[in-house]
Amino acid sequence: MAGWNAHDIPDQSGRTAVVTGANGGLGYVTARELARKGARVVLACRSEARGKEAVERIALEVPDAVVELARLDLGNLASVREFAAVRSDGRLDLLLNNAGVMAMPYGTTVDGFETQFGVNHLGHFALTGLLLPALLATPGARVVTVSSMGHLLANIDPGDLNSEQRYRRWIAYARSKTANLLFTHELARRLAAAGADVVAAAAHPGYAATDLQTAGPRAEGRRTAERLMALGNRVIAQSAEAGALPALYAATAPGVRPDSFTGPSLAMWRGAPAPSWRAPWTRDDRAGRRLWTDSERLTGVSYDAVGA
Repeated sequence: MAGWNAHDIPDQSGRTAVVTGANGGLGYVTARELARKGARVVLACRSEARGKEAVERIALEVPDAVVELARLDLGNLASVREFAAVRSDGRLDLLLNNAGVMAMPYGTTVDGFETQFGVNHLGHFALTGLLLPALLATPGARVVTVSSMGHLLANIDPGDLNSEQRYRRWIAYARSKTANLLFTHELARRLAAAGADVVAAAAHPGYAATDLQTAGPRAEGRRTAERLMALGNRVIAQSAEAGALPALYAATAPGVRPDSFTGPSLAMWRGAPAPSWRAPWTRDDRAGRRLWTDSERLTGVSYDAVGA
C-alpha cells in the first residue's frame, strides 16, 4: 500500500462502476480515474448541468473514456428508486457511495429527513439496497462508502436520528458519517453471512480541497467562515486528486478486506492510502443492527437477499 497512487489502479476493462456525486471534487476524480483504467462509469449526479460539464471534462482528459450521465438526487427517495430501476438487473462491479453534504444549515430532504442524515446515509442506504441484485450477480463486486474522519466527533443518537430535538450542524454531520461506517460494518456482516461474493468497505479523504467545506457557510451567507474554509483548502488541504485515492484503493486494489476503512497515511490527514483508525462505536454490532432496522423502516428499502 505504501506510495500507492492512481497509476497503481488495476485494469478495469469490462467493469461497470456507479459513482455518486461525480460532477465535482472527489467524485469527479474517482470517476475519471476509473474511466482512465477502462471502466464504464455512470456519473450519478443531482445537477444535470454540472453532470454534463463533468462528462465533457472527462472526455477531454480521457478521450477513450466510456462514461454516461444519470440523474440521482439522494435527498429524494423517488429519484433513488428511478435511478436504480434501470440498473438493478445489469452488471455492477463497483458502487462508490461518494456524494455528501457537510455542516449545512438545518433543512430536510424531500422525504422529510434531516438533510445530512438523509443524503449522506439514508440515500446511499436505499441506493445500495436497490442495486443489491446487480451487485450480487457480479462476481467480485464492491461497495465503497465514503465516510470522514469527522465521524470521530459524534456517535449516532438512535433516539434522535433526524436531529429533531436539537440541531448542531457539525454534530449532525459527524453522526451521518458514523452512520456510513455502521452501515458498512453491518452490510459486510450480512454479506458474509449470506456467502455473497461482494466486499463492503469504507474510505475517507482526510482533509481534501473540494467545495464541500465552503458550501455550508455559503448557504447561510457566513462570508467570514466561507473565506476561512477556502483559506484552509489552499494552505492545509491536499488536492482532490490525492483525497480520492483512499476510495479508489478500496474500490480496486487486490485483497481489500470487508469492513476495512482506508484513509490517508499521515495522521489520517494526507498522504498515500493506508488503514485508518476508526471510533470503536462504528464497529458496534448492536448499534449497526438497530440503525439498519431504522433505515429500512425510514426508506422502505429491505435487503431481503442478505437476510438478518
